[in-house]
Amino acid sequence: MLQAARRATATARTRTFARSLATEHNPPARFDSRRVFPDEPTHPRVQTDAVPGPRSKELSASIADFQDPRAHILVADYAKSNGNYLVDADGNQHLDVFAQIASIAIGYNHPDLLELAKTDQFAVAAMNRPAIGSFPGSDWAETIKAGLLSVAPKGTPHLFTQMDGSGANEGALKAAFMAYRARERKEAGIEDFTKDEMASCMNNASPGSPELVALSFKSGFHGRLFGSLSLTRSKAIHKLDIPAFDWPAVPWPSTKYPLDEYASENAEAEARTIALVEETIISHAKKGKKVAALIVEPVQAEGGDNHASPNFFKALRTVTREHGVYMIVDEVQTGVGATGSFWAHEKWQLDHPPDFVTFSKKMQAAGFYHAPETRPSLPYRNYNTWMGDPIRALQARELISFIKAHGLVQHTAAIGSELYDALSGLAKRYSGTMHNLRGKDCGTFIAWDAADAQQRDAFVAAMRKEGVVMGACGERAVRLRPMLIFGDRQMEVLLEKMEGVLKTLA
Repeated sequence: MLQAARRATATARTRTFARSLATEHNPPARFDSRRVFPDEPTHPRVQTDAVPGPRSKELSASIADFQDPRAHILVADYAKSNGNYLVDADGNQHLDVFAQIASIAIGYNHPDLLELAKTDQFAVAAMNRPAIGSFPGSDWAETIKAGLLSVAPKGTPHLFTQMDGSGANEGALKAAFMAYRARERKEAGIEDFTKDEMASCMNNASPGSPELVALSFKSGFHGRLFGSLSLTRSKAIHKLDIPAFDWPAVPWPSTKYPLDEYASENAEAEARTIALVEETIISHAKKGKKVAALIVEPVQAEGGDNHASPNFFKALRTVTREHGVYMIVDEVQTGVGATGSFWAHEKWQLDHPPDFVTFSKKMQAAGFYHAPETRPSLPYRNYNTWMGDPIRALQARELISFIKAHGLVQHTAAIGSELYDALSGLAKRYSGTMHNLRGKDCGTFIAWDAADAQQRDAFVAAMRKEGVVMGACGERAVRLRPMLIFGDRQMEVLLEKMEGVLKTLA
């Protein structure tokens, strides 16, 4: 009864707010975070001479006793953070347009999520964490169907839950390899594994461990675990000293921005890449190393926010289908509304959906959606102890409910369009420090290049001193990854602070 009452209170707040803004079938196009976060700061406030400040540095030094702190940007006080604002250990208030590397969807300390955390259902799930693959809870199906499955991409109605984005990509990769070999056996009229396969796989040898490969793109990022790291080609620092699979990668098309202004040139560049993809598939088959799967990000995030046109991805889907290659769309960073559609690949309008779609970050949960025919033939083949986390599935359910109720995908598309136009104006005025603006019609998934890495890093550091946390990627790119609740007030602050810093760097 207590759990039900608390749950009713949380959902009632969401529904009341939704009704105050729009009808059920016409969600609001704009969102004002003040309606949910009345105590959210209106502006950044930095009270230390530098960021990180002395308390952050002190706490980082304490962490250094047991863990490498050299990647720390600041040390946060999450209890005091609110909505779009991240508060650090020194009490500085930062407008956060990086959102924990694109992982926070609906704000710090969202009241609905805090209410969820107080429920008996959440507490029981947290304190009795199950081995979901063998001992799922009685509410597991209900939780998944009401949450993660309610936003399953077209053509991929099955779901495998995982711990994180790297695990999601590795799980999808394993499923693709198994499905590829299952299809080959079926075509050969073989119903079961052979004794030779059973024995040889225990020695990491063929035919049980087949000579299959996965194809990715240079500059792509798909994780830091062993299999996913072999697909990652964004930075050497991720890969140094780590043994890797001998898997191919082709260059990302050398597109120019804005995409629509260079449509003809970009089409030629994309066609060259598609030809190279097909050539790689054919040449590897001749060498006895068939390409079983191709993985691609809708936008190459960590590699520099590299974009391509919908026609490029349509052509990829055509080539993969023609050659029997499973297509994995890595939506770990682009998924859950950031690009102005719930899944970025929806904008491609594919004639045939991808075989796998992976997710994590803003969903707070992780895993991959997949086509029914790619489910493994036997239990324990794609399996791990925890197979995700029930409390993260509950959190995802609440996130999805709030996103739908308040039209946050539509809101992000609208605010992103205005933000892009405003940034275009800044890029014209400060052309020496803002190049290759990209992300038009891509929600708030926007980026641009500085003249070089030194200038980029100086800009990001100066913005942090002004109380705005931003991200960098690739060799010289600045990227925006605000939350879905980022709105007009936050945009005004961001543009004001950016113009001030750009003036000093010009």
